Amino acid sequence: MEIQEIKQRFGIIGNSPLLSRAIDIANQVSPTDISVLITGESGSGKEVFSHIIHQMSPRKHGPFIAVNCGAIPEGTIDSELFGHEKGAYTGAVGERKGYFETVNGGTIFLDEIAEMPLGTQARLLRVLESGQYIKVGSSKVEKTNVRVIAATNVDVYDAVKNGKFREDLYYRLNTVPLRIPPLRDRKEDVYLLFRKFTSDFTDKYRTPPIQLDEEAQQILINYSWPGNVRQLKNMAEQLAVLERDHVITGPTLLTYIPQEANGKNLPMRVGNQTKEDFSERDILYKVLFDMKRDMVELKKLVADIIEHGGVTPSFANQSQAINQLYRDIEMPAGHAEPQFTIQQPVINNNKQQEGYNITHDAEEVEESLSLIEKESDLIRKALKKHKGKRKLAANELGISERTLYRKIKELNL
Repeated sequence: MEIQEIKQRFGIIGNSPLLSRAIDIANQVSPTDISVLITGESGSGKEVFSHIIHQMSPRKHGPFIAVNCGAIPEGTIDSELFGHEKGAYTGAVGERKGYFETVNGGTIFLDEIAEMPLGTQARLLRVLESGQYIKVGSSKVEKTNVRVIAATNVDVYDAVKNGKFREDLYYRLNTVPLRIPPLRDRKEDVYLLFRKFTSDFTDKYRTPPIQLDEEAQQILINYSWPGNVRQLKNMAEQLAVLERDHVITGPTLLTYIPQEANGKNLPMRVGNQTKEDFSERDILYKVLFDMKRDMVELKKLVADIIEHGGVTPSFANQSQAINQLYRDIEMPAGHAEPQFTIQQPVINNNKQQEGYNITHDAEEVEESLSLIEKESDLIRKALKKHKGKRKLAANELGISERTLYRKIKELNL
């Protein structure tokens, strides 16, 4: 079957050479019983290719089942795939058939294969090599004739190197690798897909047809689409439901594009953003390192005062500098800021005494080292600085507005 015919049959839209190459590989491998490993980012359409391989194979009249390995708990995945005998474990009140038994003669699609536990991987390897498996709680060897198509959105070879995926299973599955290109590598297909989705949704919801002006089209095409086709489809549905103006401008379209990581994924430079995308753990490290730097500066200043004695020009300025350093260090909630006074050196019998009396006006308390308190104080300070505007506060902290909103709820700020 020609590539264009396959696109029409399975509703695939796009003219990208990378997409056509992936379809061609699926077409060539379909008549065989070879295991296929489909790789690609989340939302790129890996399951569609599993259907292509099954429907164009001699097994097309047999059963097909898609199993998300990451959605099945580790304690029950063996039972789900291979079945169990009555009394095999607590709660096993009866015998259960597994997917490899019910799909005998057909195709099983194992999505997110990299999330499969290592013990289950060993069982799967035996099925691939000999077609044999044993139910949980049984000693009887069962036979099955199932074609396995696997998919993942992670680098399986890295998982192998990190000991999270069996190397022998990787090479057994990877007989024919099939990579689905991300949407950012199919820029010529983005607008075609958008028009198809908006047409479908405007018909479904009986809303005015949607068009993009030139600026909006450029934004749409040049956006990186981290969620791939799924994200584009969701945005098209939002526009069909929420927008009453059938002509969408660039600024309007930008309101539907998540500005994660300070505009990291946007197709244009936003303001003068130069900050990196900080995770929550990075924020805590940043607070601690800032505190450490301030303490080092404080020690240097005090050492300089003691070393130079009366030569230092202005004791008042030094005292203010120390107090300013302490104000920069976040104090635990409810504790007063310490205040220091540096007195002039006492000169007795023409001999300068280098004794300084540093007095602490506030009650001395032990500073809290809780990371949660530091994070909470830092967020409060940013919100206060920007008068409660979360977007500006998030930019100041180097995190997304969504992350800031979640932290506000978690910390009850």
